[in-house]
Amino acid sequence: MTTNACATPGVILAGGLARRMGGGDKPLHEIGGRTILARVVARLEPQCACLMINANGDPRRFASFGLPVVGDSVNGFPGPLAGILAGLDWAAANWPNAAAILTAPGDCPFLPHDLVQRLGQALKADDADVAVAASGGRTHPAIGLWSVPLRNALRQALVVEGLRKVSEWTARVRLTTVAWPAEPLDPFFNANTLDDLAEAEKLAAIEDR
Repeated sequence: MTTNACATPGVILAGGLARRMGGGDKPLHEIGGRTILARVVARLEPQCACLMINANGDPRRFASFGLPVVGDSVNGFPGPLAGILAGLDWAAANWPNAAAILTAPGDCPFLPHDLVQRLGQALKADDADVAVAASGGRTHPAIGLWSVPLRNALRQALVVEGLRKVSEWTARVRLTTVAWPAEPLDPFFNANTLDDLAEAEKLAAIEDR
């Protein structure tokens, strides 16, 4: 499996229901005067050939970003796997030469600048189908590079088998993991709760200096 970082489409997973924040769009919350999603876009744009937002509902709420918005093709908010499938289908239709896509949640404002480069290197070196990120002894299965030819098998698992957990899917494929240091700041910090937003404000103040 080979991939060129500059030719890699990026998919921002923004389809979560944000139950722990009382609903709404987590990526549209502001930290340090900018939305989390704006920070994610700024991190990924230099690394990807193009970006797409995976989100359900009215796409106009993301209009200011000027990016295509694609909803899940699987009903019932089945989670990140549906967003990954939407991204794979979108890339196959619009970027037929892309070998893989990057996926990252829309609530991770401090993504590393070498995310696509290092994941791509591991994907090639280990002849893998999927390369995912890790930090602090934890794997982040929604942050990774996914081989586009996986899409039909993933659709089968989602639609026919009812598979929902990303880790169960990655257990079926050739997987490699790439670790980043979690100090002084975990690049995969994500804002799931209101307390997380407060912590993100502190971290953003350090990052933005």
